[in-house]
Amino acid sequence: MTRPPLPTCTLMRRDIDKPFEKSITSYWLINWQTIVASFFSFCLVAMLARLLRQIYFLQLVSGALMGAYLAGRFAPDAHLLTAASVVAGALLLPLLLQVIVIVVSMVRSDAGGQSSLWWRAFWGELGAALRVYLFRQPWSVRSLGIAMPVPHNTSPQPPQKVPVVLVHGYFCNHRVWDDVAPALQEAGHTVLAIDLEPLFTSIDDYAPLIDQAVTALADRCNAGRVALVGHSMGGLAIRAWMRAHGNTRVAGVITLGSPHQGTRIAKQSITANGAQMVWHSDWLQMLERSETKVSRQMMQIALTPQDNIVFPQCEQVLAGASVTQFSGLGHLEMCLDRHVIAWLTQRLATLDT
Repeated sequence: MTRPPLPTCTLMRRDIDKPFEKSITSYWLINWQTIVASFFSFCLVAMLARLLRQIYFLQLVSGALMGAYLAGRFAPDAHLLTAASVVAGALLLPLLLQVIVIVVSMVRSDAGGQSSLWWRAFWGELGAALRVYLFRQPWSVRSLGIAMPVPHNTSPQPPQKVPVVLVHGYFCNHRVWDDVAPALQEAGHTVLAIDLEPLFTSIDDYAPLIDQAVTALADRCNAGRVALVGHSMGGLAIRAWMRAHGNTRVAGVITLGSPHQGTRIAKQSITANGAQMVWHSDWLQMLERSETKVSRQMMQIALTPQDNIVFPQCEQVLAGASVTQFSGLGHLEMCLDRHVIAWLTQRLATLDT
């Protein structure tokens, strides 16, 4: 009589037939490519927080080694100085690298104008980068899900305001909205800030994630339409989602510092989404040609002439979409600035579910 197939839980039993052992071994040998591909896929979908922790760990170790080397070279007998140099090197290297990145990007993106606005944007962007990249994003686990509005003891209860999906940009996660989300909740909006993963893939691949978020938020609030707010690449991801799924569930779209025409920060990129955001890329032009007049009228664009990542800054417009400028702000700072948040809250208050 033929033995019935063994259940999965018994694969490690010692009395398994030898032919069966060989078949299992052959299976894994034949499919080693699949195992390797799965490993690298796991690496790609790892959260930004994990990647940032690894980067900062390497920077801390490198800084400590540099501090120890300098102390050993110039004061080999000063043990207390050596210890202080190790600690200082570990702490200062991540800060120094962050400053260098901001300085280089601010200089490269400078479009002229008032120097006072440039300096205001520089210091604001540096502060924003330190807060977001050092103290927020590395320590995020995952999105906390739908956040309900803050209740107010008023009678009668105000009508429900439009639910809002928040979509972050390139090399960011939902923690970039730590100032925006509470302000919107306080104003009466239900908010869902999502994470776009994997980090490096085509922007079109984010459309299913946004669609899931829109569906979940609309169902939770029993709303026919939701508003979507995107920062940087997040604005493009929203437009890609609208191309794939239409605009019937959209109350409005607001983008902050999004590269609608692409950016000249790099002529090319090794990542798929980075390549799609270069200046006047084929992907951007195809996206623009796919949009209708109705979709454009739903969009509101916020930009800053001092944007250090997306430039030429004032070219980031779309025909039919309204544009608002905020001077003296950097790219990341737009998500933290109180004037932008107040404007965003005001714009969302005009939208209906």
